[in-house]
Amino acid sequence: MPIRFQVEFTQTAKNDLRDIWDFIQKDSPLEAKKFIAHVEQQVSHLEQFPQRCPLIPENESIGKDHRHLLFGDYRTIFQISNKTVYVLRIIHGSRLLDDSMLGLES
Repeated sequence: MPIRFQVEFTQTAKNDLRDIWDFIQKDSPLEAKKFIAHVEQQVSHLEQFPQRCPLIPENESIGKDHRHLLFGDYRTIFQISNKTVYVLRIIHGSRLLDDSMLGLES
């Protein structure tokens, strides 16, 4: 039986999701609802095999081993620690991460 991971959202990721909801729902509440449902479904899959997701390109510059899920124009950035997956950020795919976006010191 595969190991099951606990998935936890950081407050920053929760804020990201709320901001994305606010942005999308201005044009279409239905699309905002669909987007949130898809993100929740996608993130729930991290309970099994989160290592299947690719490492983010920014790891080299920030010195971490973060991974991401992609959905449309958005990236869900997460890290794995023991049996917990921490969702760190949900950002537009055109944005590159730096230390300050993850709450890390340079």
